[in-house]
Amino acid sequence: MTILEVRAPWREDFGPDWTRRPVAQLRYDGSHWRLYWPDRNTRWHLIDDIPAQTSPGPLLSEMDVPGRAFFG
Repeated sequence: MTILEVRAPWREDFGPDWTRRPVAQLRYDGSHWRLYWPDRNTRWHLIDDIPAQTSPGPLLSEMDVPGRAFFG
């Protein structure tokens, strides 16, 4: 599951389209969920200091922790 940041048009010279940027990905392997972040080329990397979870809720909460750079 890929989580996107969606923003309204904010500069006329960028056009009228909303922008979409992937900020995180939750992956399920059949028993656990893991959290990934995208690099500038949208290659996904495991965040290995956050343990795998049996449900996605704790990982979604982790995205709101100060110091994590998911939204910006």
